[in-house]
Order: sequence, then C-alpha cells, then structure tokens
Amino acid sequence: MRYFTEDHEWIDVEGSIGTVGISEYAQGQLGDIVFVDVPADGRELSKGDEAAVVESVKAASDVYSPVSGTVLEGNTALTDSPDLVNSDAEGEGWFFRITLSDESELDDLMEEAAYEAFVAKL
Repeated sequence: MRYFTEDHEWIDVEGSIGTVGISEYAQGQLGDIVFVDVPADGRELSKGDEAAVVESVKAASDVYSPVSGTVLEGNTALTDSPDLVNSDAEGEGWFFRITLSDESELDDLMEEAAYEAFVAKL
C-alpha cells in the first residue's frame, strides 16, 4: 500500500518495511535534480525527522521521514544518478528503506486518492 505526506513524500509499505521517496508533484516543483543525500544504514529516525536532502537547479529541500524506524538502506544509485528522481520519482528514484517501529503512524498519512485531491488544490 502506498501512502503520502503533506510534504510530498511517499511510502510503499510491505509488511513492516517501507520504501520512501518524493512524489512526482514534488519532483516537478524542484525541477532537474542534481544531488541527493540519503540517510545512512542503521540510522534511527522519528516521524517528521529530516532524513535526506535533495538539491535541484532551483533549490535544496529536506526530505522528511513519514514514519519512525530504522533505515535499512539508502538508495546508493542516487549518488551517481540523482536524475533517477527526475525520470522515476515514484519508482527507481526512491530514497531509502525503513523498518517501521509503529505502524499506527500510517493512519496519519493520505492514501493515493486523498493525496491527488490534496495536490489538485495547490
């Protein structure tokens, strides 16, 4: 199941593992992405913590963790190819995988239809 935050992060949840990235909308707002700094493996994050940094030709932006947990892995492919976020923000351009420590935090996030309605109002 995929969930979204109001800050335009997404998380795909399979069991107790979440894969996190930024939405197509966020990527479109940033423009051409030139650098991504993903969190280190084993890093403990609380919901809302700054987890990653993404820089584009327009701006730098923090990426926040949509849930609390432990980082399993950062997407090291983004180090050499940050443009993966431009071409596939909601797929191969994922930022990190995290073990969820409190699955009830997902209740505060939007499902895809609610997120699309949220973005349509922006």
